[in-house]
Amino acid sequence: MTQPIRPRVLIPLIIATIVGLGLALAQDQETLRIVSAVSAKDQRYPAYVAALVGADLTRGNAYDVLTNGNQIFPAMLAAIDGARRRISLETYIYEPGDVANQFTEALENAARRGVAVTIIADSIGANIERSHSERLRAAGCRLEWFNPTNWYSLEHVNYRTHRKILVVDGEIGFTGGAGVADHWLGHAQDPEHWRDTQIRMRGPIVRLLEAAFYEDLIDAGGVTTPVFEDEPEFLDREGASFLVRSSPTGGSNDLKRLYLLLIASAQRTLDIASPYFVMDESTIWAFERAAQRGVRVRILVEGDHTDAMPVKYASRADYDRLMSVGVELYEFAPTMMHAKVLVVDGLLSMFGSANFDNRSLELNEELNIAVTGRDLAARLTMDFERDLRASSRLELEAWRARSPLLKAREWFWSAFGEVF
Repeated sequence: MTQPIRPRVLIPLIIATIVGLGLALAQDQETLRIVSAVSAKDQRYPAYVAALVGADLTRGNAYDVLTNGNQIFPAMLAAIDGARRRISLETYIYEPGDVANQFTEALENAARRGVAVTIIADSIGANIERSHSERLRAAGCRLEWFNPTNWYSLEHVNYRTHRKILVVDGEIGFTGGAGVADHWLGHAQDPEHWRDTQIRMRGPIVRLLEAAFYEDLIDAGGVTTPVFEDEPEFLDREGASFLVRSSPTGGSNDLKRLYLLLIASAQRTLDIASPYFVMDESTIWAFERAAQRGVRVRILVEGDHTDAMPVKYASRADYDRLMSVGVELYEFAPTMMHAKVLVVDGLLSMFGSANFDNRSLELNEELNIAVTGRDLAARLTMDFERDLRASSRLELEAWRARSPLLKAREWFWSAFGEVF
């Protein structure tokens, strides 16, 4: 006689089945295989890619690379202190500490001197102290929470804004990887202080950056009147630039296609820095093709200093496949590496808020900016080379000799890659 399945066995079995079905449904149903008809060095390339991802092409922008908190925060706070008309700030992280104290005081002071201050904070990622939110609102700031969750809207809990935007007076803008928190302070000098990159910009691209802010402000609710300055005069310091936004989708979006197009355009070199580096069949195919046509591909990711070890395990599950075709993989050793930068052939650069993972490319609100210009590419490559010297290069044979326990962890967590 067959024994009935006991509840204490049945319930975990049901849960495991539901999770398994959910993960199966989350997997991309198609592999995107993109071959670029134009190389990155071709003068037609910016217009070619911009058309394919539906982006406005601008020229005459100026960019300054800010490396780590000791350059990032003074520049952002100085811009806020100099604001005359309006400040647009959007962030995923706003944690209690010295940095939050400085930003709250600067924003509060700006509002009290008559500047229109509008803040979008993610309702899950941001942890603004109640006293700070009260101070900001009392000073006249508008503070909106992006996608707050309730019991009747739990299906939206997965959709966050990961964008980092600061625009002051429609003239100067900032984006990159840094949020408002103390672990970005300093110069990545120890495991408690992260390595990151933020870009300060002027020119027509700032208008598009603020437009991305208004997109999320409208979604946040309330009455919104987007305000723009007239088109600024060209500064003629860098080449063509365009901005690409992403929002929750069911498989791919313009930002993911942009990554694939940039990888496909590389003819000589491709350098990528990104934490939470989780691939799918589309991105693996793109890297394999690049390596096969002789491109030197170097990928810099975070190492064991990470705030999401399960994601790290999922990332490492595909290292063998990449190294097998000649891709160079480096893990940053001193601290958490949080920069999101791509450089193609020393000519084209991309930076912004998006990580190279499914969460950024298919689930979060993100934005990246692509720029043609040797000066910016050289500056970002200089930081990249310095970071490589502080990293460990992984070797294929040694990698294959890692313990069975580590391999098991990587295999297990890789099943969750589509939701990381």
